[in-house]
Amino acid sequence: MSSDNFLLSGELTDHGHRLVQRVYYEDTDFSGVVYHARYLHFLERGRTDYLRCLGCEQSALLAADEEGLVFVVHRMEIDFKQPARMDDVLTITTATEKAGGAKMVLSQEIRRGDTLLIAAKVVIAVINKHGRPRRLPETIADKFLGHGA
Repeated sequence: MSSDNFLLSGELTDHGHRLVQRVYYEDTDFSGVVYHARYLHFLERGRTDYLRCLGCEQSALLAADEEGLVFVVHRMEIDFKQPARMDDVLTITTATEKAGGAKMVLSQEIRRGDTLLIAAKVVIAVINKHGRPRRLPETIADKFLGHGA
């Protein structure tokens, strides 16, 4: 991975993944506070770049074999603790709680400095390209479990 990609994709840590993002005008409502649905975008970027840093490019997983491998959000719990505002610099962390069988459980946080803004738990279903459940290959599960909570 080039250093530019590394900066854009965040970094792996001992506990998972860390991504830094700025809040832009487009993320906010008329008052300058981040619109609640935009937090889903920040969380998705964190999950996507976590995969990328682990070497799990989603397009490659889909084409890796005849069955294909796809990750889809099955369930999400979000606790909104504090609002983010325009120009805030946010840190999105993602960590693996479980990876095996046909699902993964990820914990995510969005912080402004030391202040917790959002806490989320995301259940990811592992399916094939036909939409049927598929076991997560052990080699991929091991990558996630090596950077867990």
